[in-house]
Amino acid sequence: MPLLELNDIHFSYPGLDPVLAGASMTLEPGERLSLIGPNGAGKSTLLKIIMGLLAPSRGTVTAFGKTCTEEADFHEVRCRVGLVFQDADDQLFCPTVAEDVAFGPLNLGKSKQEALAIVDSVLTRLGLMHLRDRVTHKLSGGEKRLVTLASVLAMEPEVLILDEPTNALDPDNYTRLTEILKDLDQAILLVSHDADFRAEIAPGGYRLQDRILARVPAFENS
Repeated sequence: MPLLELNDIHFSYPGLDPVLAGASMTLEPGERLSLIGPNGAGKSTLLKIIMGLLAPSRGTVTAFGKTCTEEADFHEVRCRVGLVFQDADDQLFCPTVAEDVAFGPLNLGKSKQEALAIVDSVLTRLGLMHLRDRVTHKLSGGEKRLVTLASVLAMEPEVLILDEPTNALDPDNYTRLTEILKDLDQAILLVSHDADFRAEIAPGGYRLQDRILARVPAFENS
């Protein structure tokens, strides 16, 4: 059973031409797929539709075998699918790193003690314990990116969606992110313009062009 399935998705922003017109895709357990396409093709829009942040005018979103139509359906999706935003500042809002990473587990009903144990476990696993008590807004761009990933992984998602995760990364943090993602067990849907990064993490997937998705076994490294 696919983890995620989009079927015949259509979407337009008010007063504008269609962004998506018949887009379909599936993500299977353990699968790692890239989603590529020109700027403005609708990649981020598609991610928002998967998460229930935008509603298609036509077509269906199925997650974990259940067709999602109501907000309550997508609440479950957001508990099981972790989205790392393109801009880390859109996702980090607590005073310290520990508080940001604990926020998700606390919202899932974990006690404060359980949440802090998860914080230490995730930060240790990612090699980020040295950032635990740092003030979030004083981190470098690359550090924020890694902390954002930690905050999503703390919720133990079954699927990880990454929207341009290499933005603002210096070479050391770029290498660290690559190592972290290669070690994860989750299925991954990756949006990235970085061909080398895609080749490491998810060399094949879907091309979004002319408002539809086409499956591509492996993208050219360009």
